[in-house]
Amino acid sequence: MIIAMDGPSGSGKSTVAREVARRLGALHIDSGAIYRALTLAALERGLPLDDPARLAALAREVRLELEPTETGELRVRLDGCDVTDRIRSPEVTRAVSRLAAVAPVRAQVTERVRRIAAVARDAVADGRDTTTVIFPHADLKVYLEASAEERARRRARELARRGRPEPYEQVLRAIEERDRQDRERAVAPLRIAPDALVIDTTNMTIDEVVDTIVQAARERGATGGRRPVASAEPVEER
Repeated sequence: MIIAMDGPSGSGKSTVAREVARRLGALHIDSGAIYRALTLAALERGLPLDDPARLAALAREVRLELEPTETGELRVRLDGCDVTDRIRSPEVTRAVSRLAAVAPVRAQVTERVRRIAAVARDAVADGRDTTTVIFPHADLKVYLEASAEERARRRARELARRGRPEPYEQVLRAIEERDRQDRERAVAPLRIAPDALVIDTTNMTIDEVVDTIVQAARERGATGGRRPVASAEPVEER
């Protein structure tokens, strides 16, 4: 079973997808983490984010690994180095939407995610075009949304936990700008799939959101309790 999940920045996609995957014994694929890792690589190499050819070459060359842990957390390795925390830095957050708008990069990430999912019996993938582009025929499509203010509060708390505090107002402005960029980009803009289950998470707990999705998945035939084939080893693509 493929469960695809989309939503704007800070809507809780990765947290919810990770827990849904754990509950169903599926593999969690965070496509946003792949874009963030590529953005980190571009920034560290000093590559201009408006050069499609060089960014596409970078996406082909870097070694990326998505490694599920026993707790369900996804560790991200870039060229052998654990960059799980670094890809959530404000610098990467501000730049990732520019890289994600590059058509050849999106094409490579789409293919990478599909190949990873093909290894697993069941997968839960989240991102911004997961339901509309990567898995348009997913068994279950989910769109998570929340007010910009609530999403900014969540992101500010996350940054504080990671030791990178930022003022709420600054985080809110960044969220609103990211929303605009995601909606207006020419390639795979953020939109709601017509057959998606839409959940407003503004006033919901994580458990409530997860319960709603797990119930919907089981109504569609998910049984849970199985570990994905790919989960025992790092999932690696060139």
